Amino acid sequence: MAIKRIHHVAYRCNDAKETVEFYRDMLGMDFQLAIAENEVPSTKAPDPYMHVFLDAGQGNVLAFFELPNSPKMGRDVNTPEWVQHIAFEVESMDELLATKTKLEDAGVEVLGPVNHTIFKSIYFFDPNGHRMELAAQTAKPGMMAELKRVAPAMLDEWAITKKAPNHAAWLHNGADFDEKSFLGDK
Repeated sequence: MAIKRIHHVAYRCNDAKETVEFYRDMLGMDFQLAIAENEVPSTKAPDPYMHVFLDAGQGNVLAFFELPNSPKMGRDVNTPEWVQHIAFEVESMDELLATKTKLEDAGVEVLGPVNHTIFKSIYFFDPNGHRMELAAQTAKPGMMAELKRVAPAMLDEWAITKKAPNHAAWLHNGADFDEKSFLGDK
């Protein structure tokens, strides 16, 4: 089997119309289609729903379910709010900053940009309480290749110690990244 791409990612929403309007108007996603049923096709449960699909770019689809007969939405209280989120890449820092301004002008609280060395991000919550991230790439040549190279060793060390390995400390310690300095230890 070979995965072609993500067909869609689905989240729950409080109000399908409000959700579509937010993603369309604030993030420029095109509303693709809606599916509504009074019975769940897979389980045959009598549970009406509205399922909406938005174009998140390059064949990626973000979908939402409104479930009017289910208890009010909650979140995983055992997981910090910053962990569960969906991140979208934007074309440039200019686009990232323009979108931040647009969101703030609409009354959305925005955190950032936060510098992650290989990209800069802004964070905010959609009308349903889902945390969103928009990111603009800022990686220097060789950074992504170096991160891929050290990933297996980092994962192995983490599995034993449950402490952050230092293989890519340059990401957050402010050290300059020089691609040539990493070529010799391959």
